Amino acid sequence: MGSSFGHLFRLSSWGESHGGGVGVVVDGCPPRIPLSAADIQADLDRRRPGQSEVTTPRKESDTAEILSGVFEGLTLGTPIAVLVRNEDARPEAYSEMAGKFRPSHADYTYQAKYGIRNWQGGGRSSARETIGRVAAAAIAKKVIAAQFAPTLEILPYVESIGDFSASVDPASVTREMIESNIVRTGDPAAVEPMVDLIKRTRSDGNSIGGVVACVVRNVPVGLGAPVFDRLEADLAKGMLSLPATKGFEIGSGFAGTRMTGRDHNDAFRMEGGRVRTTTNRSGGVQGGISNGEDLFFRVAFKPTATIMTSQETVSTDYEDTELKGRGRHDACVLPRAVPMVEAMAALVLVDHMLRQRALCGGLSPETQE
Repeated sequence: MGSSFGHLFRLSSWGESHGGGVGVVVDGCPPRIPLSAADIQADLDRRRPGQSEVTTPRKESDTAEILSGVFEGLTLGTPIAVLVRNEDARPEAYSEMAGKFRPSHADYTYQAKYGIRNWQGGGRSSARETIGRVAAAAIAKKVIAAQFAPTLEILPYVESIGDFSASVDPASVTREMIESNIVRTGDPAAVEPMVDLIKRTRSDGNSIGGVVACVVRNVPVGLGAPVFDRLEADLAKGMLSLPATKGFEIGSGFAGTRMTGRDHNDAFRMEGGRVRTTTNRSGGVQGGISNGEDLFFRVAFKPTATIMTSQETVSTDYEDTELKGRGRHDACVLPRAVPMVEAMAALVLVDHMLRQRALCGGLSPETQE
């Protein structure tokens, strides 16, 4: 009921923010893929709270436990279950929320839909749910590297926070550049202004949003399918399923609407025995199918809904009231959203790679340089 994603590589995430733990079951992972808890832990450490001065102070080790599907360091081809236990849950900080709906949160809509909700930290609607996605994506990246595209790189980075934009070249940005700073931007000159902006916003009891851009290099040709299973459609679904997302664009995106066809079209040319394009305004996808150029897309994240100032709201008795945010929250989700965007990209890509192999017997010979 909305907690599963993918077709051949399928994950089902579970757990609540302040329950016993969160996790994921991955079905469809091929057998004999080398996998250890350490492979998963590396990505969970990039997502976890309390990792820097600009993230929520909640202290969680987010230690991954593989419960099934792996034997002697190799996947079995059976479902892989991963558990991460909650260690620093403080549900008492949310007691007032039991009787009041937090503005712009899922409190009211969950109550209206199900007639019950977990008010402790948002329960299922908390961003803590993304632990399962990041764990599943760590497995997905192992499959991609072992069986499909060993040189593929997924590189999301913070492009803007509020009105401040970084200057990042998608063609040259590296993971080392992105991970070298606490806001995870690829522009060293933007780090201090972004950190200052987050700190000032937080000290004012407020929150701020921004944009994560993502470039995926060495993408095989032929991923995606016409009509309903277009690659960009599945990417959009994956990205917009992340908490706090409000927009998705690929290639030229909305800016392309201000261009003519003559200016926007990506001309073809031959290079090294491969079909290439002179520009990449399509963002690596044409007709819903990858063309071998870099995927490039952006994801917009709204300001965190919880702010530490009083706001108008409605009680569970449907009376007007006020509510001031409490608990531990990110004033800006962007730094921790980077591994989440990477995770959803990996999950979409590995699923389409497995589907391409099932449908056509393998990837196009025009895959990578």
